Amino acid sequence: MTSQPTLSTAQEGPGHTGDPGSGLQAGLKNRHLSMIAIGGVIGAGLFVGSSSGIATAGPGILLSYALVGTLVVLVMRMLGEMSAANPTSGSFSAHADRALGRWAGFSIGWLYWFFWVVVLAVEATAGAKILEGWIPAVPQWGWALIVMLVLTATNLVSVGSYGEFEFWFAGIKVVAIGAFIVIGALAVFGVLPGVDADQAGLSNLTDHGGFLPNGPGAILTGVLLVVFSFMGSEIATLAAGESEDPRRAVTKSTNSIIWRIAVFYLGSIFVVVTLLPWDSKSIADDGSYVAALNSLGIAHAGQIMNFIVLTSVLSCLNSGLYTASRMAFSLGERGDAPRAFARTTPRGVPRTAILTSVAFGFLAVFFNYKWPDSVFLFLVNSSGAVALFVWLVICFSQLRMRRIIQAEAPEKLVVKMWLYPYLTWAAAALIVFVLGYMLTDTEHDGRKTVLLSLLVAAVVLAIAFVRERLARGRERASAGAGAGD
Repeated sequence: MTSQPTLSTAQEGPGHTGDPGSGLQAGLKNRHLSMIAIGGVIGAGLFVGSSSGIATAGPGILLSYALVGTLVVLVMRMLGEMSAANPTSGSFSAHADRALGRWAGFSIGWLYWFFWVVVLAVEATAGAKILEGWIPAVPQWGWALIVMLVLTATNLVSVGSYGEFEFWFAGIKVVAIGAFIVIGALAVFGVLPGVDADQAGLSNLTDHGGFLPNGPGAILTGVLLVVFSFMGSEIATLAAGESEDPRRAVTKSTNSIIWRIAVFYLGSIFVVVTLLPWDSKSIADDGSYVAALNSLGIAHAGQIMNFIVLTSVLSCLNSGLYTASRMAFSLGERGDAPRAFARTTPRGVPRTAILTSVAFGFLAVFFNYKWPDSVFLFLVNSSGAVALFVWLVICFSQLRMRRIIQAEAPEKLVVKMWLYPYLTWAAAALIVFVLGYMLTDTEHDGRKTVLLSLLVAAVVLAIAFVRERLARGRERASAGAGAGD
């Protein structure tokens, strides 16, 4: 048996991240952290992917979003408890390392890194398509290259420049979706002047086949389609490690997650399904948000939404590169990645970790253009279920970390998981259920995604266990040599 892990003492204040000996610097301001926390739950997937969920579940997609939103709130509460007690750049990977063993921190850290470098390629391609539509003189691959280079340069300058860019990117998303909710709600209740929204009304929730036109089972299918648009909520806990007051930043972002999900996800989807009938052809043809804006008679709705989606894509790219590099940095610090990943510039930037993450991102972009239906599709599917794996590991880590914190530093429990351990087990059971249900989904590639993701996870786990066994062998050999002396 391994000895029970101990709780490390977080160093707080400027210049410290909570990682003993960390070279990262506290360059993120409170306004940066606030906007990163808010924008972290608004991904491009909300704008782009919601139409397929609406087509599958009808107005009942609101229940799908509510179910996944509740799960995210619970998982973030667990993560907030651990991160507030011990802020660290590795977030859940570092917590898993302490709570479950080095194999867990190694495995989930590398899987998470893999997820984000694939996301870099997906988002760069999505942004390039929009930019090529505006300026066709530059080819799509050229725009993807430009976008990646600009955001790489931003991340290489300092963590403050990342925070500043993300502040404005996320700010545009927040303002845009807030305006959409307000204008749409006024139209639904018939008090928006100068707008003829003849199809709008609460009756859209029950007409056209009822609230659940495709039956209760469609709620679970809807869950599969929307769950991945919530990935990114945990970024605030990684970024908090480079703020002046990590514990306060984690506590604030954790406590605000409920209203953020309620407003930005449930609020905006509610507006969409009340402005238009769920089976409206325009939702399928134009996308849910563009169709909603068109129904209000707003000119150039498609271009407005393209701008908002582009902003979301750039935000996701910016945060994805930051997140991947900080996870690589944390793995390097713990000896689970090359030590070069843990080296920082005088400005506190993990340059090698950033450049390595970008290199793999560029490689994935190349695969997307060269072999989009084979190699790249494999990468996307094999990273697709990582979000659920991360959330599951957070659940099991929190079950043990709570006992460790209570035994060693109970005063650090400034954020507590509700109804521990019952809600933790309930959240873990729900995640396992969703993964199991995905195995039955052949229509939306759910089964393929889970199986390929499990394959990649099994490879990473095998590497982790082999490393651990080799390390123990070296320790025994060293101990034997010492005894012989």
